[in-house]
Amino acid sequence: MQQTKVTWHTRQRNAYLLGLAPSLVVLAALTLVPALALVITSLTPFSLTHPQTSFNFAHPLQNYQQLLHDDRFLHSLVTQIKLSLFSVFFQVLTGLLLALLLNGRTWILQGARTLLLIPMVLPPIIVALVWKIIYTPDISPLHQVLDRLGYPLDSLLANPSTALWAIAVADVWQWFPFTMLMVLAALQMIPNEPQEAASLDGARPFNIFRFIVFPYLKPVLAVCVLFRLIDSFKAFPLIYVLTDGGPGSVTEVTNYYGFIQAFNFSWWGYGSAIAVVILVGVFVLSWLIGQAGWNNDYKTT
Repeated sequence: MQQTKVTWHTRQRNAYLLGLAPSLVVLAALTLVPALALVITSLTPFSLTHPQTSFNFAHPLQNYQQLLHDDRFLHSLVTQIKLSLFSVFFQVLTGLLLALLLNGRTWILQGARTLLLIPMVLPPIIVALVWKIIYTPDISPLHQVLDRLGYPLDSLLANPSTALWAIAVADVWQWFPFTMLMVLAALQMIPNEPQEAASLDGARPFNIFRFIVFPYLKPVLAVCVLFRLIDSFKAFPLIYVLTDGGPGSVTEVTNYYGFIQAFNFSWWGYGSAIAVVILVGVFVLSWLIGQAGWNNDYKTT
């Protein structure tokens, strides 16, 4: 009897593996093969102007050693960190506050939630064009209103002190609905009994949120931070359309610098090394955030 049971489970596992095999093959072809090609290219000085260097592995770590002494690359890392921290923090904060404000079942709140989801479903290039219009003084409704109120505003994109933060505001506007949607879904799953009991005992709304609601939201917020942090490294359309990395190199984040090296200067080996560094950095940050979020969740439960 026991032997029959083991055989059945074995057949079931084999059936699952056979069913997953086509998807795994396609996934490997679409992800692992390009990633492997990226790593291999990063170990060569490959350039389109010198095709013979495509398989030159005489100095495989040359590109990575050069990155350590590339001031422009190091500056792009600092710029990327600033943009990611600012945008992710305010995306999560804005989404959380709006989710708490719009958590209800009335038709007004449902309509407001639907309208606030519009930025997230727009193509990134459309979002970039919208904010290009907003930030261009000659045609911007924002600049025209401020001019009539007596508060003229210079171009935010042309000012080195504000260009990066202008991009961050556009990024926050596009992606705060993601956090709002995730938190709203989590709020719908929170039981009402503990909140009602705390309210009857005289607990203040802030304490109810802090000690009852927030522990339920912590895993969801960790997922939101993780997803948005990964996507913050892909803010290429906004930078390409709004500033083209300028003024100077103020808004030149790491992936944009890699794009310049690969496609403007044809240094594909060096650009691939930059992409590998970004990939490794994203994996490390994702692991750290995941460990912090889920470990803390298990400790609280």
